[in-house]
Amino acid sequence: MLRLIHTADWHLGQSFHGQERHTEHRAFLAWLLDTLEQRRADALLVAGDVFDVVNPSLQAQALLYDFIVSAHERLPRLDIVMIAGNHDSGNRIELPAPLMRRLRTHALGRVSWLDDGRLDAERLLVPLTASDGETRAWCLALPFLRPAEVTGNAVAAPFGEAGSDYVNGISRVHEQLIDAARARRRPGQALVAMSHAHLHGATVSEASERPIVIGGEESISAALFPSEIAYVAMGHLHRAQQVGEARIRYSGSPLPLDFSEVAYPHQVLDVTLDGDVLATVDTIPVPRPVAMHRIGPASLEKVLTELEALESDPELPQARGRELSKARGRELPRERWPWLEVCVALEAPIPDLRARVDAALKGKALRLLRLERRLPRAEGEEAPTRVELETLGPRRLFELTWQQRWNEPADAAVLADFDRLRQDVLDDQDTDTGEARP
Repeated sequence: MLRLIHTADWHLGQSFHGQERHTEHRAFLAWLLDTLEQRRADALLVAGDVFDVVNPSLQAQALLYDFIVSAHERLPRLDIVMIAGNHDSGNRIELPAPLMRRLRTHALGRVSWLDDGRLDAERLLVPLTASDGETRAWCLALPFLRPAEVTGNAVAAPFGEAGSDYVNGISRVHEQLIDAARARRRPGQALVAMSHAHLHGATVSEASERPIVIGGEESISAALFPSEIAYVAMGHLHRAQQVGEARIRYSGSPLPLDFSEVAYPHQVLDVTLDGDVLATVDTIPVPRPVAMHRIGPASLEKVLTELEALESDPELPQARGRELSKARGRELPRERWPWLEVCVALEAPIPDLRARVDAALKGKALRLLRLERRLPRAEGEEAPTRVELETLGPRRLFELTWQQRWNEPADAAVLADFDRLRQDVLDDQDTDTGEARP
């Protein structure tokens, strides 16, 4: 038997409405260490978006590397395999790879090509060993593929299939990697694929997931993973789910990354393999180190009533924390106070709305991050169409700008040049001090 823990989308260093979340990430990683030890895991799979931005803070990087060192100290035989996601810099993920390999950690950030144009698949195949040191499985560790990496290349030659060059290129990379894994495996060894992508039919969270390229066009088919792949560990979508089959799973993010993610559970997955087949998949709920509350949309009166109830409910974390702090003679640390989002539905203007909400929160162990005013609509008025630049994505924005300027769509050569230029910019930003987003 081989036991794997599948997780993804840590987003270390996330700035949550301007607030750091290092305390929450530190608590999650401490819990994960204990879980790996208690479950006697053989391998940990981290399916991308390790960091929240391509140029993470030193504190965010320290969280990751301290975790890797601690995991190796407590579980010397543990294999860790992590891939870059669309939020990550592939170069940064791979930079300390030679050192991390000494700690049985494999970091894959980019794909590369052989002189004949074929995928260099060997570097993406990672052996997974059991406690006896025997290789029981091979991990096909495929980092997030940016358009510049798979278009304008031999890998993206016409396939006689419908769909964009980008999606076709992603599909061909998966196929070449699977072919290489078939050749490498021995009888009884399982194949475990790990990828950071959007699969057809998977459920997207309300507001927190950045489109990889442009809405939906980058999604790929789960049929890319043939039945001989015992388990598929996916990253990118924050809602934990299986796609079609029990063997194809998104672990989801371990913590809510937006208030829209509060309502559903967050978890890691405990996967066991028996020989070359999947035996079991168990969910392990992740404790929420800091509560998140979403109030509204509702009238101001109802909002104020619900704010009062938040403090008085003895089952809420901040209430329990206050009892503990009284017993121990100290206050609950501010970094453990719950996050709060409030949406007030207005029937008429309330000029002192913020002041009234602040007054209701005075003395309470709550951190208000967002106060939204929802205005009434006139009868028959449709909701305004609102387009966010992040929703469009850089490539789609470029296409629209080109169309407007030249009154014709950009052709494939122009888009390939744009993809390469954007990738060069992202690589250059690895050395900057600012936060850049892919």
